[in-house]
Amino acid sequence: MNRRTLNLSLSLLATTLLGACASNIPVAIRTPVDGDIRVDEVQQTPEPFIGSRVRWGGEIISVENLSNETRIEILSQTLSKSGKPVGEGKSSGRFIARIDGFLEPEDFPKNRKMTVMGLVEGTHEQPVGEFPYVYPTVKAGYYYLWPKEKVYPRHYYYDPFFDPFYYPYWRRYPYYH
Repeated sequence: MNRRTLNLSLSLLATTLLGACASNIPVAIRTPVDGDIRVDEVQQTPEPFIGSRVRWGGEIISVENLSNETRIEILSQTLSKSGKPVGEGKSSGRFIARIDGFLEPEDFPKNRKMTVMGLVEGTHEQPVGEFPYVYPTVKAGYYYLWPKEKVYPRHYYYDPFFDPFYYPYWRRYPYYH
């Protein structure tokens, strides 16, 4: 191999490897914001947090389309380093994400995980059942709907190298001899 072919091959390999590591998650969702403002803090005293950037996420509860925006009600959850909502633990409350334009409600089904990054606008009171609930409101600049997770049965196990005939059944139990 001459030097030019080797350099071209190495460049192609490096480009392929870097492309394989690329993520389709927006950078604004992957990077944490300065300060750790929780949903319940804004719910109790919204005034000091108005205009602050937050990155919140959780499970979608409902989607409501208005004339010029879509409001998504989300049950907050803690976020992983990549910004994905983690379902463990207690929720710190509900919040409303306001997104400009129309979003198809069928594309944002109930219990699907979503992360938003935007500015705190204040609170909005709306009943949950008969209980008056104060929702922190976020004007979402970026949002990401996480892909639906595949749930496997607990007993599911896949081994591509498993051969059921490698160790015969009759040799496993001594009373077959």
